[in-house]
Amino acid sequence: MQQPDPHSQIFEGERRRLAGLAYRMTGSVAETDDILQEAALKFRVSELSRIDRPARWLSTVVMRLCLDHLRSARTRRETYVGAWLPDPLIADQSPGAESDWMKTEDVGIALILTLDTLTPEMRAAFILRDAFDYSFDKIAQLLGKTDTACRQLVSRARRKLAGAEPVDPPSRSMNHPLVTAFWEASRLGDMDRLLTLFADDIEVHTDGGGKVPAAINVLHGSRKAAQLFAGLARKQTPPTGPCPPLRWINGSPGFLSTENGVLQTTALSIRNSRIGAIWIVRNPEKLQHVRPCG
Repeated sequence: MQQPDPHSQIFEGERRRLAGLAYRMTGSVAETDDILQEAALKFRVSELSRIDRPARWLSTVVMRLCLDHLRSARTRRETYVGAWLPDPLIADQSPGAESDWMKTEDVGIALILTLDTLTPEMRAAFILRDAFDYSFDKIAQLLGKTDTACRQLVSRARRKLAGAEPVDPPSRSMNHPLVTAFWEASRLGDMDRLLTLFADDIEVHTDGGGKVPAAINVLHGSRKAAQLFAGLARKQTPPTGPCPPLRWINGSPGFLSTENGVLQTTALSIRNSRIGAIWIVRNPEKLQHVRPCG
């Protein structure tokens, strides 16, 4: 009987944790897969006898690959068409359900968007410290900085993240009344009802990446948001079916739908029993891992 490859055994045991690290850094499923493949290749040609802690070694390799990606991605992001959103992670039943390819503790869309405003080193230090409980001396070794510098990076990141609005705790119910109400009101173009559902300072992000039709700018305010969905409703035939099944998208309630032949995910941020943000991903390159509804 062929003996199992120790490199593969170790790597597969760490895969979901490493994927969680890479996704937090990149916000991309495809980039996460590419980074893990490259890390696996580097690990396979290494001598295990010279690696004291393989899990830590792999984390270091993955983080450095992520940092390289982020430094090059900043230039590409400047030319990205429209609003950028992370690739959606979808659970069918509850926000506690984990996908089978990565470890997902807290990968909310609002968090990823805020992380995306940080420098690569600040983002890395914060994720390693707060999501993976690395000590500051280990973070310093990985980033090639002093303990003091890493503490400052994490402190600055926490200050930036502190301004995020708290959201209502997610329910484990298979239904969410606000999701259903939004689906019905937006498909009928019911301005009055939409205004009652939306927080005054709601934001609507629509990511088409220049590949499919989507709003170029983030919309701010309940009236502009309601006008957007009312306008879209006028351009299409009202749906005859019910709201699609509830899905949890990066921990937020939402649904998958096909709009004018384009698959999209819609996630809602619920705050004080009203919709505080709507995140719509239409870019087909970001939905290659998503199974179409139906």
